[in-house]
Amino acid sequence: MKLNVKNAITATSFAALMLPMAAAAQDQADLITPIEDKLTFVFIPKVIHPWYDVVAEGAKFAAEELSQRGIEVEVIWDQPPQADVVDQNQRIEANIGRQPDGLAVACLDQATNVQLLNEAVEAGVNVVTFNSFCDDAFPFIGPKSSVEDGYDLGVYLAEQLGGEGKIAILSGSLTATDHTQRIQGFKEALADHPGMEIVFEQPDDDILEKAVELTESVLSAHPDLDGIFASNASNPIGAARAVENAGKAGEVKIVGMDDLPEAVDFVCSGVIDALKAQRQWDMGYWAVNYMVAMNENHTIPMFHNTGSRLLTKEDCE
Repeated sequence: MKLNVKNAITATSFAALMLPMAAAAQDQADLITPIEDKLTFVFIPKVIHPWYDVVAEGAKFAAEELSQRGIEVEVIWDQPPQADVVDQNQRIEANIGRQPDGLAVACLDQATNVQLLNEAVEAGVNVVTFNSFCDDAFPFIGPKSSVEDGYDLGVYLAEQLGGEGKIAILSGSLTATDHTQRIQGFKEALADHPGMEIVFEQPDDDILEKAVELTESVLSAHPDLDGIFASNASNPIGAARAVENAGKAGEVKIVGMDDLPEAVDFVCSGVIDALKAQRQWDMGYWAVNYMVAMNENHTIPMFHNTGSRLLTKEDCE
C-alpha cells in the first residue's frame, strides 16, 4: 500500500501549522486571570434620569447571570442630579481614587471627560464608555454617532409636514455629543426642504420641567408653529405635555428620542408622532460583561453598536 504523498505533505503541513496555534492558545489561556473576589463596577451617567434606570436593569441582569457562574459583581451608580459637567467630573475623579474593578461612564463633555478617563486608565482602572460617545481610546457601547437618529427624525417630520413649516428644536445639553449630533442630523435632513424654517432652538439641559417651559414659550411666541424636534429622552415628554395642554395635539407635530413609558403613551395617543428608541438595556448588560472580561484579561470590542429603532403609532396596534 503506497502512502499518498500529497496527503502526507498536507497532513505534515497542517500539523506544523497547528503547533504554533496550539502554543498561542495555551499562552492565551495562561494569561487569563480567574475571578476569585467580588468585583465592584461604578456607573457614572450624565444625570439622574429614568432612561438610565433601564441601563441599570440590564446591568443588574448581567450581574445575576454572572453570579450563576460564581462571579460576584456589585454595581454602584454614582449619578449627578443635574447634567452638570463639573459635578460629573468630580464623581469620575473621586471614583478613580476608590480604584473600582471597572468604571462605566456616559460622557457629558468630551474634552474634560477624556482627560479624566485617561487618568483612570493610567491608574489601572478598567474603563468602558456607553450611551454618549467620548473617544476611540475607550471601549464604547451604544450608537457611536447619533447623526443618523436625528436625520431619520428630520426626514419623518418633513414627510408629515409636506416639506413646509415652522420648527422648534429642544437641544438638550449643549456639551453632550449624542444631543449635538442628533441636531446636526436633523438639520441635514431639513436642508433638503427649504420650506421648513427653524424658528426656535434652546437647550433644556435634559430637565423635563424646563422642556415644558420652553415649549410653552415657543408656542406663545409662534402660535403658527408646525413641528418640534426633541433631542433627548426628557424633552419629547415635556414638549408633548405643553402641546397637549395648549390644545394643539396633532396640530403641532413632535418627533424625538427614546421610549420612556410616558413618551410611548404620547405616541399611542397621537400627541407625539415618532420616537427613535435606543436599546439602553443592552448597554448596561454588555458594560458589565465587558468589564468582567477585562478583569479576566480578555480582549473586548472597542465598539459595540446597540442601534435604535423608529416607533410610531402603528407600533401601538
